Amino acid sequence: METFLIGLIAATLRVATPLIFGTLGELFSERAGVLNLGIEGTMFLGAFVGFSVASLSGSLWLGFFAAVLAGMLSGVLMSLLTVRLGVNQHVSGLGITLLWTGISLFGFRLIFGEPSIPPSIDPFKALTPFGQTPVLGPIFEQHILTYVSLLLIPLVWWVIRRTRFGLDIRAVGENPEAADAAGLDVYRIRTLALMIGGGLMAAGGAFLSLAQLGAFTYGIIAGRGWVCIALIIFANWEAAGVLWGALIFGGVASLQLRLQTMGFKLPYELFLALPYLVTILALMIAGRNVSAPASLLKAYRRE
Repeated sequence: METFLIGLIAATLRVATPLIFGTLGELFSERAGVLNLGIEGTMFLGAFVGFSVASLSGSLWLGFFAAVLAGMLSGVLMSLLTVRLGVNQHVSGLGITLLWTGISLFGFRLIFGEPSIPPSIDPFKALTPFGQTPVLGPIFEQHILTYVSLLLIPLVWWVIRRTRFGLDIRAVGENPEAADAAGLDVYRIRTLALMIGGGLMAAGGAFLSLAQLGAFTYGIIAGRGWVCIALIIFANWEAAGVLWGALIFGGVASLQLRLQTMGFKLPYELFLALPYLVTILALMIAGRNVSAPASLLKAYRRE
């Protein structure tokens, strides 16, 4: 039983990592007043760019930073559509998801063709800060990007809650008219928030291809972007809540995989649906008392 729990906790941290990156990215976007439904496509783009650059260059870190840059450019595109042109945020986000998914799949075929054996790379090695310590050793044998994601949570909280830039983001997300009257450049602040958010989303996708799998597959994101949309509501748009939401989903997802291996006689589709059912239940419980940024989904036009 102890081995089971240790393995479950370790797997929970791994599964939660891309969700933490993606949800923190969505936090920046929505705090600034923009719902970024392009998160699924941006994570997919990050996974593709990270894997392709790492495979061609031989450098995992170069692949990771290339993915982050691609995500930031995705944020610029989202800003052009929603902030500058005032296009509907739902339509823009879904269009970006379709765009990046299609471009990534085309680019993958263009670079790697359609080999019978999918290409792979040597992923990031897991760190062992506690060595062979009986309990802590196996639990914290994690990739460096997992530790980065955990450190980002207090950092993002500090940026949003304790810095002038964070105050500006919250101001344009709550009342862009008042922020503009106070001398803030609403367009610039929202663009920066979308760029930071896009970079974090792409980092979540890159984690999957560069650390967890060491490969790029067509179903690599598997709806994680949409889960991040739900988790940001569960977190009530606060960085601390992102951690708990990601751990809950990651824990249930890891549990269902272990339950399948233990021989439970249930349809495997039920196991696959379990994390999403728990997410919906958590939203039903926590979603009644949430307070979204007041200008979320509202395009701003300076008069």
